[in-house]
Amino acid sequence: MADPRAQRRLAAILAADVVGYSRLMENDEKGTLAALKARRKEVLQPIVGAHNGRIFKVSGDGVLVEFSSPTEAVECAIDLQRAMAAKNRDNLPAPEIVLRVGINLGDVLVEGSDLYGDGVNIAARLEGLAEPGGICISRSVLDQVRKKLDCGFDELGKQSLKNIAEQVEVYRVQPQPKPAVRLESSPPRARPSIAVLPFDNLSGDPGQQYLSDGITEDIITELSRFRSLSVLGRHASFHLAGRGGNPVQAAHELGANFVVEGSVRKAGEQLRITAQLLDAETGNHVWADRYDRASSDVFAVQDEVVGAIVATLEGRMVAAAAGHVRKRPTSSWTAYDFFLKGRELSDAGLEREATPYFAEATRIDPDFALAHAWLGMTLLCTYWFDADEKTLAAAERSGQRALELDSNDPSVHHANAMVMLWCRRPERAALHFDRAISLNPMDTQVRADRSNLLRYTGRLEDALALIDEELRRSPYPPLWFWRVRGGILFDLKRYGEAIEAFGNMPQKNNLAFVQLAAAHGHVGDLAAARQVLAEARALRPSLSLGEVATVAPHVLQEPVEHLLEGLRKAGLSS
Repeated sequence: MADPRAQRRLAAILAADVVGYSRLMENDEKGTLAALKARRKEVLQPIVGAHNGRIFKVSGDGVLVEFSSPTEAVECAIDLQRAMAAKNRDNLPAPEIVLRVGINLGDVLVEGSDLYGDGVNIAARLEGLAEPGGICISRSVLDQVRKKLDCGFDELGKQSLKNIAEQVEVYRVQPQPKPAVRLESSPPRARPSIAVLPFDNLSGDPGQQYLSDGITEDIITELSRFRSLSVLGRHASFHLAGRGGNPVQAAHELGANFVVEGSVRKAGEQLRITAQLLDAETGNHVWADRYDRASSDVFAVQDEVVGAIVATLEGRMVAAAAGHVRKRPTSSWTAYDFFLKGRELSDAGLEREATPYFAEATRIDPDFALAHAWLGMTLLCTYWFDADEKTLAAAERSGQRALELDSNDPSVHHANAMVMLWCRRPERAALHFDRAISLNPMDTQVRADRSNLLRYTGRLEDALALIDEELRRSPYPPLWFWRVRGGILFDLKRYGEAIEAFGNMPQKNNLAFVQLAAAHGHVGDLAAARQVLAEARALRPSLSLGEVATVAPHVLQEPVEHLLEGLRKAGLSS
């Protein structure tokens, strides 16, 4: 306990700790301790010293730093987070050390070299509110730095902090990105852009369409893992399916300079897959091949197609690495067949109908990581419908099993990110989103879903900017992008724009109906609100305010109350 006669002074206190420290220690205790020790010596201590700070306490994964200037404290935090992110990128496969930072300006008690009091405690509590890699500050800090730093500040409102008597106004720091340094002598090389058109089904059986579509989607996914290539998303490519146009013209519509097309024929247990790469500028064939294989060798064929395309466009050295990028998903053709059928239903928005197919794929091959990941996603969609905590728990188990089996697959991290968000663990969700994007930087769907994380943690303007960016990046975006945008606009109380966004969805799911009904309720269009609510109830007769509140994963309560109030106006009861 601090001595009541101890000296007092005003200080800016920076508190930082490592996100997921216990998990990191459990996975790799020796590596984590070595990485943490190196970061303190190589990153933390030099940056704190450069900003005239003093480290006065280190405990486990946490650190407390004193500054005489709040401006120095915030600048230090920004430099620290940037340096840590750079080290994480450069030091793979070493454990990633990600920090959260909180900063407060307040009165502190001094005992020797140590500091105590609410000035310190508030900084520690603010750190707990920060996102992984983020910085939260109190109003007392904001008042001192807002005109001195080139930063943005997102208001998070008044927060009740543990063991702090009065609520504290909290703000999130948004550093301006540093301009990239470009050397004139070595200008950046444009990445080849590729559109993979849906492979034709030549099996003579329309029921085999899922197979050719599934193989196409897997080739898109594998090509997207190469940072040196720019690959158009599957929804953009599949949008042109059935139009029967010239493939070169399709590439021009999609803004690609190369196009891949092909066909799949299945006869019994035999597959014939043809694929060709065309130059969209000239229409010339760059490469073509045909593969006759047993159906169980479909993954080997996909690898050969991907390797051939990469070799053609990027050279043999990159192609040599292609075989190491992809982990064979399953050794069972039957499990893969069930997986493709489930994915076809899921892509069509029929997630609950897809769930039994993914469950069967995992039953046939319990080590099929992708099937576990997609099962987790479809169970999460089912939870949105039934609000049953057992369904959410099952989704979490599926996601964790997928992660145990393959921690280097972007789809596995995407599934875990979404499940963790609805489990109200946004810190873990953020880590999985970041990992998914690092593994597949071109996946616009992961980025679009990440806007959900920003929305539900209160960063509405950032969430809107992100989903709008993905809508611009996608020539033919999935319809659920509009549901995400509509939900963000609803939280921003821009009801007219929200209603317009939901109007871009000819087929709405339960979440879209609920938010659309609430938007109509808030603008006073009760007839439209009741009509939409009736459609929502047709899908889910048990719909109630309590179920809506259960499913909403917002960190703050105000947006939940805002949603419920709109639904009350629409006529929904508890």
